[in-house]
Amino acid sequence: MKSVSEHESRRSIFFSLGLFQFLTFVRRGIFYTFMINYLFILMRAVTSTAMLGTLDMIASALGQNLLWGKISDRYKLRTKLILIGESIAGFAYLGVFFLHRSLIDSGNSFAAGLAIIFGLSLLEFFWSMSDVGWATLLTDVTTLQTRGTVVGTLNFIASLGRMFGIISAGFLYSDGNGFQQGTLFYIVTAMLFTGAAIMWLTSRSAKKTASVDDMQLRGGKRDAEAESALVHKNKSVYRWFLISLIIIILGASCINQVFLLFIKLTEGLHASDPEMSLILTAWTVGGMVASLLSGRLADKFGRARVILFGLIWAVLTPILYGLPHSVLVMALVYGLNGISFWTIQTVGFALVGDLTPMGRRGRLLSRYNTVIMLGWGPAGLLIGGPLADFQTTTLGFSAQTAYINCFLVSSLIVGFGTVFYFLKVMRKIEQSSEVHD
Repeated sequence: MKSVSEHESRRSIFFSLGLFQFLTFVRRGIFYTFMINYLFILMRAVTSTAMLGTLDMIASALGQNLLWGKISDRYKLRTKLILIGESIAGFAYLGVFFLHRSLIDSGNSFAAGLAIIFGLSLLEFFWSMSDVGWATLLTDVTTLQTRGTVVGTLNFIASLGRMFGIISAGFLYSDGNGFQQGTLFYIVTAMLFTGAAIMWLTSRSAKKTASVDDMQLRGGKRDAEAESALVHKNKSVYRWFLISLIIIILGASCINQVFLLFIKLTEGLHASDPEMSLILTAWTVGGMVASLLSGRLADKFGRARVILFGLIWAVLTPILYGLPHSVLVMALVYGLNGISFWTIQTVGFALVGDLTPMGRRGRLLSRYNTVIMLGWGPAGLLIGGPLADFQTTTLGFSAQTAYINCFLVSSLIVGFGTVFYFLKVMRKIEQSSEVHD
């Protein structure tokens, strides 16, 4: 039976995780909602704007898989990795701002855009230790029976934070002045140091019971045995799931940058900054609903079926992007896409957590994080951006037509990944009937 101090420590950790999650997504909403638009102002090319997410993904993947995942497993580091990563990021954001501002003042806007891209990408190698620490800590303190519900609750909190950040960004961006004058950089820096302080307190709470891993072993021996049996029986499911996710994420995220530019087109919706924030907020609201429901449904009815539901909507929604003639209708459609994304994100993490043994958790979750990060930019750089630019510059299509064609390509790719998931992952899970037991 768990001791009172262990219960208190676990509650403290969950509270800290929730608060940290909220701040993290407020920060992302504030900083990244209009970053693509700002980079486009500086660099004037869709493909160039996708470089940020692409290089960030490469740097993060290298850091997590070559270094931080192994360190996490070997030394059982969780909260310390988050603390160090957030602190480094806080100082780095200030450096990136001053460098990019000096290039703007010298009249070189394109170089200023590159300074943001390469500066944040270099930072990401070190910052990725925070991603490893977060994923392993969250998996450590949850069990097979409760993981979906806990992850869903935290993602709901994340959605609240992102919604607040997006709404704030709509007023702080100010046609690029929020970045150029440093307001957004300063706000994000303050939030990073606040997050680091929260994880420092979390680290002290975890020490009261020696370590999170010790709590899991003492209080959840039966769960650990169940997870070990699950991992052994379904060892190939993890591999096939990641492969299917690669296809799905490449397809779904290749239009992320294109969509942000599409809703601003003068021949289309011509959305203002607040209207753009409304559309993105609808996506977040859809995610909030999905996060609360999908985790609980996955714990009750099985991960595979709930993921399939999310994938079906991920196939359908991009087809609808070209139809709305009003901001409100577009917000509704994009809200459905938010439901699909957060269903896949919430239940997908829970499934991977089920399939990763504690001794290799840092390394295996690093691989999962790498796959998820494909949505940061590589898909836009390799598929969405070049496809859009080719149609407008070579074929002479209007931007609106070119972007709608990109949406259709996205649906086709996600559809292929969904079929692959059904054949290689879902059927195997359903046959074993172990994942949701």
